[in-house]
Amino acid sequence: MSKYFKYFEYAYLIFAALFLFEAVRVWSVEPSKAYLYLFFVVIAIGMYFFKRRFRKKYEQGSQK
Repeated sequence: MSKYFKYFEYAYLIFAALFLFEAVRVWSVEPSKAYLYLFFVVIAIGMYFFKRRFRKKYEQGSQK
């Protein structure tokens, strides 16, 4: 089951990359929208590290 969790972790990084691309794309047209996308980038990267830490704790607990 933890194998699937690992794939979902990388999905957060993919979403972060997409939001970053979109922020750069709309920066000159709508800066306020770009800031919203940058906020989503930060949230997605934070979720990646949170989920990774949670998965590693789960794996260590199930090995004992």
